[in-house]
Amino acid sequence: MNDQPAAVDLGFARLDIERAARTGDPEVVYGAGKTPAQVVEILRTLHDAHPGRAVLATRLSDAAIEAVAAQLPQAQIDGVARAATLGQLPSPSGMVTVVSAGTSDGPVAAEAALTARVYGAGTKQITDVGVAGLHRVLAARAELTMADCLVVVAGMEGALPSVVGGLSGVPLVAVPTSVGYGASFGGLAALLGMLNSCAPGVTVVNIDNGYGAGVFAARVARNAKPASAQPSPDGPQP
Repeated sequence: MNDQPAAVDLGFARLDIERAARTGDPEVVYGAGKTPAQVVEILRTLHDAHPGRAVLATRLSDAAIEAVAAQLPQAQIDGVARAATLGQLPSPSGMVTVVSAGTSDGPVAAEAALTARVYGAGTKQITDVGVAGLHRVLAARAELTMADCLVVVAGMEGALPSVVGGLSGVPLVAVPTSVGYGASFGGLAALLGMLNSCAPGVTVVNIDNGYGAGVFAARVARNAKPASAQPSPDGPQP
């Protein structure tokens, strides 16, 4: 008896078509380094293996986006996230709120939000609430506490997840971005700041890894007791 998971061999890639059965989520197409033709063929093959739900391709070049749009006209393109989906999005379960510090963090935040939707969560985005204008994130506190999982995206010194983690007890995954001036070292400063957060419960993914954060957040949200059914952190209300 062969216990090895089934795969489709395309010559240049071996696709793990049983991943959805094992984990609940199909394999993703990581577009960086792949030719447009390879992206199209992998995306089409994964969709054929999972016809009932969307499959995702991330980090697409301009040429790959053009090829997907031309050869897979039913695909949906997210130009900000530089990603594409093929197939029907699942019915959302739970809520992921993606919080970003600034407009420059937008592509990574968009990748996280799209990934969370493809992987089965409802999503909401709160943008441009960096700590340089602290009143902006304070004004959004009620929205933060209504989520089942938070994705907090920030570059520069990476302080926003610590602030959000101090305002809410919602599970939180922090995403450092490569946005910032020279001493940010391409996101390393933000990464280290998030890893050293004094706010408890902050988990961290790698620099610019919106995809990884979106997967984690969707899995949390899918398995969460709805936030609306949880007791208020301030105790019973009159």
